[in-house]
Amino acid sequence: MRAEAKRHEPATVQTQQYLSFTVAGDACAVPILRVHEILQYETLTAVPNTPAFIRGVLNRRGSVLPVVDLAVKFGRPPSALSKWSCVVVLDVNVDGEPLLLGALVDAVEEVLDFGPEDLEPVPAFGTAVRLEYLQGMGKRGRHFVLLLDIDRVLSARELELSEAAAATRSEPGAEPGAEPGAEPGAEPEAEPQAGPEAAKA
Repeated sequence: MRAEAKRHEPATVQTQQYLSFTVAGDACAVPILRVHEILQYETLTAVPNTPAFIRGVLNRRGSVLPVVDLAVKFGRPPSALSKWSCVVVLDVNVDGEPLLLGALVDAVEEVLDFGPEDLEPVPAFGTAVRLEYLQGMGKRGRHFVLLLDIDRVLSARELELSEAAAATRSEPGAEPGAEPGAEPGAEPEAEPQAGPEAAKA
């Protein structure tokens, strides 16, 4: 009965939505369903003895949120901060357990709709991001967007290190550190972000 019912259903095109953003000049995207929220950048607190790609932690409504610099994760120099810098809070699955982790990006762009005809497999070579970090490529006009496999970008081992960073920061008496690459007293210019509200609408 189930197979028969399926046979009579009209064919539908499955369109997937992705949140797009830039990292070190590259257009990247993650499935919108994996995006918990988008935060305007604020100064992070560096935590000693953590990997270079962990930019720091921030206080998210009373909870400590580790933030990964995706540019460093992709083998690039640390992200330069600007008024467009954002932290994308992602739902990451590790061994079936959901975790929240922040990803520092240069700018959030828009929500993109990709149908099956817009998706290309991971190329054998030629991308600025390690191939195992990609789910595929999304066609956007004459250009491509890198579709990230966020669970692979943020592997289990790295999440363990991130959680250790958060635990260290939460200990009583922990001293806040200066954020790597930030000039003393320098704060990025605050500007309202249209993207966060549209992305979750």
